[in-house]
Amino acid sequence: MALLVPGSGGCVRLRVGHSPRLAHLRMSFVTFATVSPKTPTKGDRVDWVEATSGFFENDTRPIMLFDGVCNLCNGGVKFVRDNDRNRSIRFEALQSEAGKKLLRRSGRAPDDISSVVLVEKDRSFIKSEAVVKIMEYIDLPFPQLAFFAQFVPLFVRDFLYDNVANNRYTIFGRSDTCEI
Repeated sequence: MALLVPGSGGCVRLRVGHSPRLAHLRMSFVTFATVSPKTPTKGDRVDWVEATSGFFENDTRPIMLFDGVCNLCNGGVKFVRDNDRNRSIRFEALQSEAGKKLLRRSGRAPDDISSVVLVEKDRSFIKSEAVVKIMEYIDLPFPQLAFFAQFVPLFVRDFLYDNVANNRYTIFGRSDTCEI
């Protein structure tokens, strides 16, 4: 017999046994299934901006999301840190729980590690737009280079970005762990 026991976090199987030597019944509880927390269905929508607003309550600096095991991405993070004397950008790996939530906030799938993403309090930037926006935050001469890069059509910038991103592991390799 199976029972749903409130507060147990699951179902338990009630085993009733009778021993020939004992004149009484023996009962034991064995957990055989757990109840998963309710997952959102099509009718249940999560407001990811609201759900992640805590990331910007005490610190309004943008967050750069990057592939934590990509050597090119880790090198990009080091480059940005070295050229950001004011520490105006925070960093989070796409593979982290916070990264997955911020990806959802940005309209991306939580397992999408195909692109760098820059998440500001009110907006997100993806692919080449993220790179250009990051350049605006770091030290000279990069804001000026970002100014000129914006005149290159987005489809051209994203085409170049995608070609590098799709081959980043082959060209630059990957590491076993995130360096940040």
